[in-house]
Amino acid sequence: MSSSFGSIFRIHTFGESHGPSVGVVIDGCPPRLNLSIADIQNDLDRRRPGQSSLVTQRDEADIVEILSGLHEGRTLGTPIALTVQNKDQNSGAYDHLKNVYRPSHADYTTDAKYGIRAHEGGGRSSARETIGRVAAGAIARKILKEACGIEVLAWVQKVHLVSANIDPSQVSYEAVEADPTRCPDPKAAADIAEAIKKARKDGNSLGGVVQCVARNVPAGLGDPVFDKLEADLAKGLMSLPASKGFEIGSGFKGTEMTGREHNDLFELGDDGNPQTRTNNSGGVQGGISNGEDVMLQIAFKPTATIASSQETIDIDGNQVELSARGRHDPCVLPRAVPMVEAMTCLVLCDALLRQRSINIFDS
Repeated sequence: MSSSFGSIFRIHTFGESHGPSVGVVIDGCPPRLNLSIADIQNDLDRRRPGQSSLVTQRDEADIVEILSGLHEGRTLGTPIALTVQNKDQNSGAYDHLKNVYRPSHADYTTDAKYGIRAHEGGGRSSARETIGRVAAGAIARKILKEACGIEVLAWVQKVHLVSANIDPSQVSYEAVEADPTRCPDPKAAADIAEAIKKARKDGNSLGGVVQCVARNVPAGLGDPVFDKLEADLAKGLMSLPASKGFEIGSGFKGTEMTGREHNDLFELGDDGNPQTRTNNSGGVQGGISNGEDVMLQIAFKPTATIASSQETIDIDGNQVELSARGRHDPCVLPRAVPMVEAMTCLVLCDALLRQRSINIFDS
């Protein structure tokens, strides 16, 4: 199982949902970056379970420990190891799933690939794995901010049939975090909260869309062929649990436009650099950032594990009825927001370091 991501800023996550701990080893972080636990913990707090009535009630504090790579509050340029202890496992709640394949879950496919799986909480396919990504993403976020002022912000744009009305150029971190849905449109947030509560009561689940913007991204990040910036973003974001779709810029709606409508016309900006009048490209042209905001959307399916009775089979091929127990998100969207930000930060940080590695003759 590949558990590594990135080329220069490279991460390796480890741990299972109900194992002793989960975490990440980060290789390639530049030296002399001022870094504290608080820099990492804030994003982990936004990701953690039990934070509101809308998410799983597994009660984990998710306090990060820094095991290596720092000295007197600064990075050494050596591997940084971060770990979070699993404290609130209830493995017995998953005994009924040991020999049963949950519909649309990774149970069967994991068995098909490895011939063994940790059934408690989904094991490695659990969203607990994303703790390592979010912790590493927090470090990448700080590098991006200090190196060139890049800001990455995501929010819940849609849950089931409820869509928000949000201006990506104006949305703020404070507005996103003001509501437990992480939807900065108050009317939509109220409707989303009600829809999630109803789904939980009905033993069901809901999916939706997270939108993300990366501001102040300099032109030149990404490569023109296989490592296009949007391709790396797509790979990173589509590796998140429950993700089912990725769009950048106009996305699929761009197919309904003509070339004249879709083309982003250039003009000279106030800083003396080219800028575009529109941003249908989503900040990326030819696989390389063009200096505009990078705009993307990620679709997440409804949570696979639900309390409603469903037909499935066991490992011996017998037809069975399954009503899943345990603690699960009725909707992953509120907690997916920091995960989306983390993967976006990881991709952009790696792209930034790759670009700086080739600009050796810049004055």
